[in-house]
Amino acid sequence: MRNLWRQLRTEGIEDERVLKAMANVPRELFVGNSCMEEAYENTPLPIGHGQTISQPFIVAYMTECLHVEPDDFVLEIGTGSGYQAAVLAQLAKKVYSIEIIKELGISAKERLKKLHYDNVEIIIGDGYYGWLEHAPYDKIIVTAAANEIPPPLVEQLKNQGRMVIPVGFPYTTQHLMLITKSGGKIASTTLLPVSFVPFTGKH
Repeated sequence: MRNLWRQLRTEGIEDERVLKAMANVPRELFVGNSCMEEAYENTPLPIGHGQTISQPFIVAYMTECLHVEPDDFVLEIGTGSGYQAAVLAQLAKKVYSIEIIKELGISAKERLKKLHYDNVEIIIGDGYYGWLEHAPYDKIIVTAAANEIPPPLVEQLKNQGRMVIPVGFPYTTQHLMLITKSGGKIASTTLLPVSFVPFTGKH
């Protein structure tokens, strides 16, 4: 485990709060049983239903790019096994997470409850539309590649908010994008090429 965190530093992760949050999460509990021995390798791993848990560097990088503050309300699209939500839960006031695959969402909810991440709330639904009930959000993170940036998510992003989202089609080059909102104006920055499972909500 220690080798992984040293590697994250070597690869450019500098935010001590992010590194500490990731070190506190038992990643082996968020991967499939067949992958537990590989839990601290810097690689994505399958979690069932054709989905994966992102490699630790990508989790750390996306989290660092969000600039999560202790009073932030964060929306996550794509709960998966709940690993990213567990990291965010240590940095934010509240994490709202949406998972479209019912079985994953239910198991993630049970896992996070058992591990006492009490400031995470999960629903089963189509993340394309966000979670209007609790909007606007200080930060939004999307953990699957969308063909486009969903307009409802942009609308639910608070002024001065930040969103990190992979954009691109399956089996082609995707790019991680940082979306910011300031004075009603939207700006986007391309961060780095990535490879994510496809966004399965409305396209």
